[in-house]
Amino acid sequence: MIVRLPPLAPGLRVGLYGGSFNPAHAGHRHVSRLALRRLALDRMWWLVSPGNPLKDRSHLPDAASRAAGARAVARDPRIAVTDFEAGLGVRYTVETLTWLTARHPEVHFVWIMGADSLASFHRWRGWRTIAARMPIAVIDRPGYTLRAMASPAARALAGSRLDEAAAPTLADRAPPAWVFLHGPRNSLSSTALRAATVRSTS
Repeated sequence: MIVRLPPLAPGLRVGLYGGSFNPAHAGHRHVSRLALRRLALDRMWWLVSPGNPLKDRSHLPDAASRAAGARAVARDPRIAVTDFEAGLGVRYTVETLTWLTARHPEVHFVWIMGADSLASFHRWRGWRTIAARMPIAVIDRPGYTLRAMASPAARALAGSRLDEAAAPTLADRAPPAWVFLHGPRNSLSSTALRAATVRSTS
């Protein structure tokens, strides 16, 4: 099996931003640019997943189609879009991150997720392993700040949380380590965009 990854080099600081990207939108680009800047990252990868096990996948377009749409939205040379997870045959984030860190221990990976994901992180398969595998940056999202910070995962990992001022050092930290990033927020969501598309065509 040949799995093609975006270019890598030892010492690179790479943010991993996973999702279904159904569809990708300007909010994804906003989060990525904020993370690149605040975390002093060199690259951002959009990991287009085969499908979220916690969501209905019955009407999900194939990963290649969603990746093509994401590339049209990214519009930043620092952002690479990849659907390599489909080739790996994995279903869970913990499997992807375990494979990546074993294959490229010389790269400083950071897992990027929104506050909405932190709110439900305790439901993810192997979430404690994810936190032990690489540093995590949580990006604030409208309506989720308090829920995320009161979540079981946030409470369990409270001792590993960095002050926001230390965000540029996150990629160099040994996990578990995480930071919650505040800043300009974007309320766009793929769910809302899909609903709007349905309304406009009905």
